[in-house]
Amino acid sequence: MRVSSTSRPSLAATFREHSLLRTVALLSLCLLLGLLAGASVSFGPFWLGFAALVAGLLGFAVLRSTDLGLAAVFAAILLLPFGALPFKIAITPTFLELALIALLGIATLRVLAVPDLDLRLSPLGGLVAAWLGLTLFALVLGAGGLPDNLTLHNYLKFFLGVLLFWGVLNVVRTRAQLRQAMRWLIIGGALAALIGLGLYALNDFAALRLLIALGRLGYPTTGRVLRYVEDDPNGVERAIGTSVDPNSFGGALALVCALTAAQLWARRPVLPRWFMLAAAGSMALCTLLTQSRAALGGLVVATLFLAIVRERRLWWVIGAAAVVGLVAIFGLGVGDAFVERVTAGIQFRDQANQMRLAEYRNAIEIIRRYPIFGVGFGGAPELGLVTGVSSIYLAMGQRIGLVGLLLFLGTMAAFFVLTLRALPRIDEERAALLLGVQAGVLAALAVGLLDHYYFNIEFSHMVALLWGVLGLGMVLVRDDVVDESAGRHIAGAG
Repeated sequence: MRVSSTSRPSLAATFREHSLLRTVALLSLCLLLGLLAGASVSFGPFWLGFAALVAGLLGFAVLRSTDLGLAAVFAAILLLPFGALPFKIAITPTFLELALIALLGIATLRVLAVPDLDLRLSPLGGLVAAWLGLTLFALVLGAGGLPDNLTLHNYLKFFLGVLLFWGVLNVVRTRAQLRQAMRWLIIGGALAALIGLGLYALNDFAALRLLIALGRLGYPTTGRVLRYVEDDPNGVERAIGTSVDPNSFGGALALVCALTAAQLWARRPVLPRWFMLAAAGSMALCTLLTQSRAALGGLVVATLFLAIVRERRLWWVIGAAAVVGLVAIFGLGVGDAFVERVTAGIQFRDQANQMRLAEYRNAIEIIRRYPIFGVGFGGAPELGLVTGVSSIYLAMGQRIGLVGLLLFLGTMAAFFVLTLRALPRIDEERAALLLGVQAGVLAALAVGLLDHYYFNIEFSHMVALLWGVLGLGMVLVRDDVVDESAGRHIAGAG
C-alpha cells in the first residue's frame, strides 16, 4: 500500500529556488546552535559544549543519511540499550530514543520533501496501527487519564519502538539498503555477543568495574550489576553484556542469531560466510551462557524451523551439537549444573519457575476480572493483584486485554501468511533473508512464552528490535525493491 506524493511541491526544491529563504534559515540555525553551545558552557560543566558539538556532528551525519540513522538505531538496541545522555534536560533521553526520533523524523521529512518518495504503509500496517492504538488506550485507562512522568516516558520509548516498523519500511527501499540493514543487525549482534563473552571471561571485580563505569550513561552502579543464577554470588555467573538483564540479553541474541543462521547456506550471504559462522557461533554460545532457558528454547525453535523449511543440512549440525553435548555432560561432567537447572525448570521445582507459576496465576486472575481491555500500564486496580508476568502473552492479556492479545496474535499470523506466500515468488537472495527474518520472529515469539521483554515499556529496545525486524520482513516481500546495480525493479510478491 502506498500514498503518492507526486502532486506536492518539493520542500528541498523550495529552498533551492529561494536563496534568501535558504540564507535566513542557515543563519538562524547557526545562531541557535551558538546560543545553545554558549549557554551549556556558561551554566553547565566545561565539557558539555564540546560533547554537544560532537553529538551535533554525529546527529548531522545521521540526518544526512537514513542508512547511518538505521545503523545508529541498531547499534543502540544491541550495544547500549540503556545508554542515556549524561545530563538532564527535562527528562533524560536515551541514545535509542534520540536515534529513533532522528530516523523517523528524517524519514518523514524525506517523504514530504521528495515527490518521488511514496509513503509506505504495508498490508500489515493497519493491524499494527490498531494494536498500537489499543496500547495508547491502555496507557490512559491504567492511569485514569493522568499517567505519571516515568510511565509516560517509558511508554513514549515503547511507542517509538513500535514506530520503527514504519520507519524501516520508508527508509529501506533498495536491495543495497536491505543488505546493509541486515549487515548492521548481524554485526551488532556479533559485537554484543563478544562484549558479553569478554565480560564473562573477566574476573568479577574487573567486569564489575567496567559495568559501573557505564553509570555516567544511565546504567546501574549498585545492586545487581552482575547477575548470577538465583542471585547467588557464589553460584554460576550469567552473561549479561551491556543489557542489564541476562534474560533480555539472551532474547535479543536468540533473534539475531536465528537471522544470522539462515545466511550460512545462502548463495549470496550479506557478509563473508566465515564471518557468519563466527557470528552465529559466538551469539549461540553467549545465549547459552546467559543461562536463560527461554532464550535457549527460542533459539532451538528457530533452528528447527530453518532445518524443516529450508536447510536439511542443519539436521547434521543439530545432531552433532546433541552428540557433543551428551558427551560433555555424561562423559566429562561439563554442564551438569545447567542440565540440572533446565530439568528443574521443566518440572517447575526451582525458585524462578515457582515464582513464574505464581505470576501466571495472578495474571490469569486479572484477565478473568478485566477480560476486554485489561488494566492498562499502571498498577493493579485491586489489592491482592499484582501486574507483571514473565510472558508477553499473559502480559498483553492483563495490560491490554484479550482484545489486544488477539489483535497481536492476528498480526503475527498475518505476517507469517504474507511472508510464506511470498517465498516461492521472490528471488533466492531475498528468500534467504526472509527466512532469517521469519526464524528471528519465531525465536522472539517462542521466547515470549516465558519472558515479557518484547512487550515491556521498560525494555523499549526489545520492542524496537522485534518491530524493526518485522518491518524488514515486509520490505522483503514488496514488489518494488529496487536493484540499484541493474537500475530496475525486481518482481516479487504483491
